[in-house]
Amino acid sequence: MSSIPKQTRQWIVSKAPKTNVSLSGDDATFKLQTIDTPSINDGQVLVKLKYLSNDPAQRGWIQDGVLAERLYVSPVRQGDVMRSYGIGEIVQSKAENLKEGQLVSYMANWTDYRVLEAKEVNPIQEDKEAGIKATHFIGALGGPGLTAYYGLVKVAEAKAEDTVVISGAAGSTGSMAVQIAKHVLGCKRVIGIAGGAKKCEWVENLGADVCVDYKAADFEEKLIKATEGYADVYFDNVGGHILDTMLKRIQRYGRVAVCGSIATYNDPESTNLKNWFEVIANRIELKGFIVMDAYRDGNGQKMVDAVRNAVKEKKIKIEKQGETIVPTKFDDIPKTWTLLFEGGNQGKLVTELTD
Repeated sequence: MSSIPKQTRQWIVSKAPKTNVSLSGDDATFKLQTIDTPSINDGQVLVKLKYLSNDPAQRGWIQDGVLAERLYVSPVRQGDVMRSYGIGEIVQSKAENLKEGQLVSYMANWTDYRVLEAKEVNPIQEDKEAGIKATHFIGALGGPGLTAYYGLVKVAEAKAEDTVVISGAAGSTGSMAVQIAKHVLGCKRVIGIAGGAKKCEWVENLGADVCVDYKAADFEEKLIKATEGYADVYFDNVGGHILDTMLKRIQRYGRVAVCGSIATYNDPESTNLKNWFEVIANRIELKGFIVMDAYRDGNGQKMVDAVRNAVKEKKIKIEKQGETIVPTKFDDIPKTWTLLFEGGNQGKLVTELTD
């Protein structure tokens, strides 16, 4: 076990962004600061950060002017440490059931070392035989996997006879949704939407009957062809133009699980739904949801177990291509995070701390 430094680094929000995040200059969104490494008391552990989860929802948490009463979690305000889930290693413990060297998932934040109560960390166990690695607990076996399962099963109520369309299909949640729809729920037709031929090929390898490239010049033409007969369920990860286009391709009385809007997070005013009348004319049901809703329903752990069982039964692939792990120095954490909004990841985007 390496010695514990006297000081620890952390990234704070220095200026809440209205549009694109700035990584430098006077308007930099984040600022690096150093504090004394906190000491621990009985019942606590000191955790060293190893991997950070990068999630589009984090962008909404720091939006300038966001109202706390309209957000599902507390906003990250100016001066606050940037919030994030992560995987870390216990380097010091005064908790009975937690040992040094144990890997845990926790609310890591963008901070090097963090002191937590024992109940605030969740021990994780890698399983080489099943191909389960530590990073999967912030990806396929964490929030993204649960989001995909809950959104399809409880929110959209997808069934075997349904045609399902999933946008952001090469992302962490979308790629899981494709596999759950096809291999767990047995939906008759699964259509992915992703950016670029390479990503679309991977999405089809996961089980999609077809994947439509939204970057292609003939995107709308190909989407119409793919959704001939219309879609019963649309799992929306992106919002914006793709959502607007899909409103014309949803079956009468179809269901939309509204999961994310990554196309508009950096420019909230860009949302322009020209086809909104389709919702009225065809009585389309749109329902927004947050993954935490699964636990409010009391079924969260059952769903997590269902996803993990599907992995062990080889119905869901958690292959190398399902993660984009970026080796990153602590000083470059914000830079890696912004890859989310540049289409720089396939599957789950994970920051691997190298210092």
